[in-house]
Amino acid sequence: MAGKRTKKALAEDSRYHDTWRLLKKYRDVVWSMELSVQQVKKEFEIEFGSTIDDFLESVYLAGADLGGTRIENHARCIERSNQMLKLLNNAVEILRTRHKSGETYYWLLYYTFLSPQQLDNVNEIIEQLQPHIRDIRRATYYRRREQAVEALSSILWGYSSKDCMALLADFFPDSETEI
Repeated sequence: MAGKRTKKALAEDSRYHDTWRLLKKYRDVVWSMELSVQQVKKEFEIEFGSTIDDFLESVYLAGADLGGTRIENHARCIERSNQMLKLLNNAVEILRTRHKSGETYYWLLYYTFLSPQQLDNVNEIIEQLQPHIRDIRRATYYRRREQAVEALSSILWGYSSKDCMALLADFFPDSETEI
């Protein structure tokens, strides 16, 4: 019965869906970032005859303002995407090093969402997980993957007061807790 309540709570929790969406887009964002950076570098070399780093150094030294230009807008877009990737990577590292099941969750997330090459199916993911998680079966994979995404959601978005109340109720079942 508790398992059904947990699944229903996850289905209603938008943070879980946000994390799921973020993880599903991870490879696409990384790929897009790599392409964007390469494209901007080539544009600079062609248009200005120098590297981006040299160009920006000279612009800053000269006190020039690139505000509102296509170059600045493109750079801001790249920076926002880069910040999002750093946020996710840091959260995954915190999960890996601090959570009691962190190493297991890390490998589940890595082979499912974060590895450079997407594996074709669940069987391939389970095969890659074998050295890291003993005797993992399909049902265990799905259950643990859901737990990993939920734990990562807590790091990314924090606990809601509802989560805290449920946690307090587990520790102090006889007392009534109020917000």
